[in-house]
Amino acid sequence: MRFMFVGDSMTIGRAGDYTWRYRMWQHLGATLESPFEIVGPRSELYDDAAAPAVPASAAAQAYADPGFPAGARRHLAGWGEGWQHMAPLIGPAAREGRADVLLVSLGLIDLGFYTKAEQTAGNVRRFVDAARRARPGIRMVFLPVIANVRAQDDPPFAVEVARFNELLAKAVADLTTDASPILLAARPDGYDITRDTYDGTHPNASGEHRLAGEFAAVLHQAWGIGGPYRPAPDDA
Repeated sequence: MRFMFVGDSMTIGRAGDYTWRYRMWQHLGATLESPFEIVGPRSELYDDAAAPAVPASAAAQAYADPGFPAGARRHLAGWGEGWQHMAPLIGPAAREGRADVLLVSLGLIDLGFYTKAEQTAGNVRRFVDAARRARPGIRMVFLPVIANVRAQDDPPFAVEVARFNELLAKAVADLTTDASPILLAARPDGYDITRDTYDGTHPNASGEHRLAGEFAAVLHQAWGIGGPYRPAPDDA
């Protein structure tokens, strides 16, 4: 089974992060009985100092755990990239990686800088169509937008986030099929930007575990993939 992580800055992570991708890779390795692979055209973290030449920077490969295998670092995520950016990229990436399951966390950057809720939901549908044209039997799990410090301080933005999450749930209900099912993960219960992020938006170790845990829960409960999420005792 081949998994692809798709996301924005919360998924790619910054130089020195573990990332929730790392936590999910650990979980899959601990709970899946059959072989699995992480696929995607990218492997880097975001390095503020080197941007925009991110892949060329040594820091862009400086994960908090240097033992994170190169193959498991693969993803389709980008700092400042949202649904509108990933919709044209997902087809080629899914086809080349032969992805079976997409784990997607997108939307905050779209609503913050590019598109309103309705336009963003339209890009979700473009994304799904492109993924299925590349891989007709592909499965997808979408995470709702996790509100950040801007949503706390900017009421109109908070309204857009809430509206998009409603539209995302509707898109999942409309678009899921037996051949290519789509699931909506839950927003982590009690997610707290003062405890679970390091800057009001991007997850710290606690937040990474909570995001990975929601993907793990829905995979296990709906499709019998993996098991309950239990961080290793020595996890940071």
